[in-house]
Amino acid sequence: MRFRALALAVACAVPLVAGAATPLAAEPMPAVPTAAPQQTPANEPAAPIEKRLGPADIIMPHITDSKSIEYPCFKSMQEWACEHTFAVWPLKIGAKTYDLGLTKHIFFLIAAAILVAIMLIWTARSHVRSSQQVGRPRGFAAGLEAVILYLRNEIFMPVLGHGGGKYVPFCLSLFFFILFCNLFGLIPYGSTPTGNVAVTATLAAITFVMVEVAGMRALGKGYINTIVYWPHDMPLGMKLPMTIIMTPVELIGKFTKPFALTIRLFANMIAGHVIILALIGLIFMFGFSVALGSIPMALFIMGLELLVATIQAFIFSLLAAVFIGQIRTAHH
Repeated sequence: MRFRALALAVACAVPLVAGAATPLAAEPMPAVPTAAPQQTPANEPAAPIEKRLGPADIIMPHITDSKSIEYPCFKSMQEWACEHTFAVWPLKIGAKTYDLGLTKHIFFLIAAAILVAIMLIWTARSHVRSSQQVGRPRGFAAGLEAVILYLRNEIFMPVLGHGGGKYVPFCLSLFFFILFCNLFGLIPYGSTPTGNVAVTATLAAITFVMVEVAGMRALGKGYINTIVYWPHDMPLGMKLPMTIIMTPVELIGKFTKPFALTIRLFANMIAGHVIILALIGLIFMFGFSVALGSIPMALFIMGLELLVATIQAFIFSLLAAVFIGQIRTAHH
């Protein structure tokens, strides 16, 4: 029985082994379905890649010039500003194309000029009206008159010298215009045009032209002595070496004055804004855990910036008056 059972098991196993030995090609396996690759439709935009803001992304847009300007607009809890882009006015000169359209800093330059004109014209009319009614100015006109008279009588006239009253309006215009430009950077959605070295260089160039014109009008032919150094109280053997040595110094001195005006105003205005934005940027970099320290410090720096904005406008206009007074009395 055991042998018969064993023989039966072998007989049943032989066909199974023979079938297992046949090639797989003789009996094809069913194909396993594979997932087709998903293709993005051509008209569907790709999902935006979120970029973590760095210090430069937070600070630089607020202190550099651009073709767009922000204004108050509530979009969401994260966006409280809308953006307007200025039109491009291309001007082609030779192989280069220049854009004569508005930029953010040019917009605030125009706004500062308009506000200064409105303020001074309105104050002058209010002064005349109040003087006719009660014999003296009142309110804001009286306060502004005190500021203007102080600057004219105590600051500008002593350094401009005799007959320098005709240059006081230029110095006062510089003071109020630069002051408004400086203050624009301390208001929400504003920008500081004087934080642009091109703006401060232009203001310095205008001052340079005014200084040289004042020297020409006051000295006449003697204006050449402000360029070529020629000592009249020395013998000829000393005059020639001194002229060769000192004339380049005189020329360099003419251009270092506007350069100093440019860098002083630009550096002082840009430095304060960088510090404020860096302190505020700490909140975005490290979260609200640092807000208790950074916000009070930023508010303190903004309080100092109010003082710095006024002081820098005062210094620029004062130095302009000093330079005009120096060249007008160069013959002395």
